[in-house]
Amino acid sequence: MSFFKSFLAAFLALLVFAVVSFLLMIGIVAALGSEEKVVVAKSSVLHLKLDAEITEQEVENPFAGLPIFGSDVQNIGLLKLKETIRYAKTDPKIEGIFLNVSFPMTGFSSLEEIRESLLDFREGGKWVVAYADVMSEPAYYLASVADKVYLNPEGEVEFNGLTVEISFFKKLFDKLEIKPEVFRVGDFKSAVEPFLLEKMSNENRLQLTSLINSIYDHVLLGISETRNIAPNRLREISDKMLVRNSQQAVEHGLVDGLLYYDEVLGELRGRLGLEESAKVKFISRGKYVKSMADNKGSADEIAVIVADGTILPGKSSEGIVGSQTITEEIRKARLNKKVKAIVVRVNSPGGAFQASDAMWREVKLATESKPVIASMSDYAASGGYYLAMAADTIVARPHTITGSIGIFSVLFDASGFLGNKLGITFDEVSTGEFGELITISRPLTQAEKNVWQTRTEEIYETFTGKAAEGRGMAKDDLKKVASGRVWSGTQALERNLVDVLGGYDDAIDIAARAAGVDDYTVKLYPRQKPFFEQLMESLNENARTNTLKKEMGEYYMWYLQAQKLKQFEGVQARMPFEMIIQ
Repeated sequence: MSFFKSFLAAFLALLVFAVVSFLLMIGIVAALGSEEKVVVAKSSVLHLKLDAEITEQEVENPFAGLPIFGSDVQNIGLLKLKETIRYAKTDPKIEGIFLNVSFPMTGFSSLEEIRESLLDFREGGKWVVAYADVMSEPAYYLASVADKVYLNPEGEVEFNGLTVEISFFKKLFDKLEIKPEVFRVGDFKSAVEPFLLEKMSNENRLQLTSLINSIYDHVLLGISETRNIAPNRLREISDKMLVRNSQQAVEHGLVDGLLYYDEVLGELRGRLGLEESAKVKFISRGKYVKSMADNKGSADEIAVIVADGTILPGKSSEGIVGSQTITEEIRKARLNKKVKAIVVRVNSPGGAFQASDAMWREVKLATESKPVIASMSDYAASGGYYLAMAADTIVARPHTITGSIGIFSVLFDASGFLGNKLGITFDEVSTGEFGELITISRPLTQAEKNVWQTRTEEIYETFTGKAAEGRGMAKDDLKKVASGRVWSGTQALERNLVDVLGGYDDAIDIAARAAGVDDYTVKLYPRQKPFFEQLMESLNENARTNTLKKEMGEYYMWYLQAQKLKQFEGVQARMPFEMIIQ
């Protein structure tokens, strides 16, 4: 029996090794194949399929093209997409762009960045045609920039305004006997409302109503300019939901025609001067990127430091802005003589206060030796604003959600859940009046609560003081637009929280002018990890996840929620809610 067990274990180990080796071999072939240059045929059409998660930098899928689960997960890098469209504008082999978009997974500021790139493409004398079976409101905002917008005859366009939805967990905590212990400063610091309330506070409802109306006004203005429909008419169509089917979308001028896919292909053949039986030569975004020639450019460099995600201590990863990583990148750019200016690209709702402060320090040091420009994307709120506020110039989109200058601290007393639900109790002894200040096994004493509240107020004073210094404002004036309230980019400009309304390209131009350089190369940091490093990390992470799922069973989902709640522990400079705009 012992021999049989040893044999079986060795056989299984060999089998696993063989499978992993096989996948690595496929990966090597895929990686080698990806290095081959793609040749673009004459009279090609760049096919942009944008129904995917759109983040600041593209995260390469190490399993892409492999016959395994997860190989089809797509991610589109906004900054790379803009570069691709810019390159196609001057490529004589690209006649136009065929845009397919129904449900893009990104914010309105990112969509506006893409819209501007497509408008610039059209200004080069080329065309953009958009087509979809169904278009969500964000999808239509993007598609409306095209020369022609076509919809499936049985399709739909969502055009009824924006809605913000927030999840509240008070009833869940009541059932589980978990008590949040919250310390905050400011009437609008509502990040903790989902733990304490069952619906929005009046202050939160006020700021969200103002916020989404500011964003939507700019959305309608953009559609008005490209579709030649008055903004007040668009507002009427939206408010009354006059477009409820595809025919009404044509009648009200939102789309140019109702066509099936084969009919759209016929329209494209006409643009390309092709015969009816000819094939339209599409080239996908992924393949086209491989055809783009590397532009070595000047030795002078503008370094773009990308901070995309929740702010936490440590190293950056997908969806996480690690303060260790970002501070190192800013420091290297500051000390690098080839780098003439720095652009800090921020897309973050905030996070841990100390991590935000560490990055702020590096930004401030960098401004002493070279121009530093902050470029805000969809979010640059609370800790995200903290990261940007020391820059020489802050550039925000009208859609950007920013501000949220405030601090909160939260801990969770799970003693009721542990004792009454799981039968686990705790006791402790201490050498002094104060015990553990971060604990889930008991409620805090009043003295400990006083420590937390005092510390929260002290940090708020630090935040507002540094923000006032960065913006050249009196602290009392800064506090009038602080208290944790969020603003759109347009509102933030009116309140001197940002300097310029514009996008990523504007930030690069401002940085170049400030540095006095005409010829320069733009480089993005942190650098993306090599294929094999990503592959091994993905394999390790999948193995870890599978082990946890197996060991925890039905409790795995609770574990994920606990991990998420853990990010809220301690002092936070975080946007005052997790919201969905739809």
